[in-house]
Amino acid sequence: MYPADRKYSKDHEWIILAGDEARVGITDYAQKQLGDVVFLELPEVGRTLKAGEVFGTIESVKAVSELFAPVSGQVTATNTALAEKPETVNKDPHGSWMIVLKVSNPAEEKDLLDHTQYAGLAV
Repeated sequence: MYPADRKYSKDHEWIILAGDEARVGITDYAQKQLGDVVFLELPEVGRTLKAGEVFGTIESVKAVSELFAPVSGQVTATNTALAEKPETVNKDPHGSWMIVLKVSNPAEEKDLLDHTQYAGLAV
């Protein structure tokens, strides 16, 4: 259920690391808890984030939730198409990246979960 090509945070974000670049999104578990997503607020390109820092919000018909950076880094891209069609998160949560980070502290990856560890958490 959770792709093995990425790591996961306890806050229900996923991250795909490739060198010093990381794509970030939310997990299938998170989107199911939210329900129908209707709005997404993402940070500006250039913003520097610390691991665990709020980088945006996601709003559903049920609630507004904060999005947390799984690792530290600078935002190099935001998925503006996703912000325009936030319901895409419900249809394809593991294919719907939200931000790209230039990772500033690669050692933080050790604090993340692999897909089997996350599957045990997301029940």
